[in-house]
Amino acid sequence: MKTEHDGQDSHAFTAEARAAIYQTIFSRRDVRGQFLPKSVPDEVLSRILTAAHYAPSVGFMQPWNFLVVRSDETKRQVHAAFLEAHAEATEMFEGKQRAAYKTLKLEGILESPVGICITCDRQRTGPIVVGRTHMKTMDLYSSVCAVQNLWLAARAEGLGVGWVSIFNQAALQTALGIPKGITPIAYLCVGYVSHFYAKPELEAAGWLPRLQIENLVYFDQWGQSDLQDPLIRQLMFDQALAQANANATVHQPTTGLNAA
Repeated sequence: MKTEHDGQDSHAFTAEARAAIYQTIFSRRDVRGQFLPKSVPDEVLSRILTAAHYAPSVGFMQPWNFLVVRSDETKRQVHAAFLEAHAEATEMFEGKQRAAYKTLKLEGILESPVGICITCDRQRTGPIVVGRTHMKTMDLYSSVCAVQNLWLAARAEGLGVGWVSIFNQAALQTALGIPKGITPIAYLCVGYVSHFYAKPELEAAGWLPRLQIENLVYFDQWGQSDLQDPLIRQLMFDQALAQANANATVHQPTTGLNAA
């Protein structure tokens, strides 16, 4: 006799496929400075854009567009917009934090062979959208789902992705000719890289540590935790395992242009 558990298992991927998905998630990194001067083939770019287009969206409104940036001149305009905002951001920190901030590599706009700006058209299907009737920001979150789909697909293809968020929105819109009614969600630097780091660069640099998952999970009501719950113990084990797997699958730096 089939049980409910058996029915759920029938929809699960194979162990190998599940392992590949989790490997992709745990080894994904925000890439800034490791881009190689190697072009991204159209068939690869097509696959990751298609993955992004298949993200979930509120009311199936699919509010995104994908602006592919290959022109050096356009990249320079985007980079100029970054530099302006980066200088402003530097002044927002004080003391040691400001000094540390100045040392961080926070973009690869000029180095990456491709830039992709993912946007949100908040009027795409009209003013009333199923699922957005009360939480108006759900369309923005939908576009973020497209970002994550692209990011994970790119990692599986051996591509690095860096999300640059230090822009004045109007300056980025001007650089890319984006109309005022369209919201830029993410400017992504995309390309093959020399290596991926075992940990996010900000974590490795000591800017902030990764939070322990057992301190982030509540039960039934906000703030209600139970460190003795079996789920918490499993979460602690899986977080440690995730980092161990990331350490084991890191690609070391290479100078070859064919590296992925």
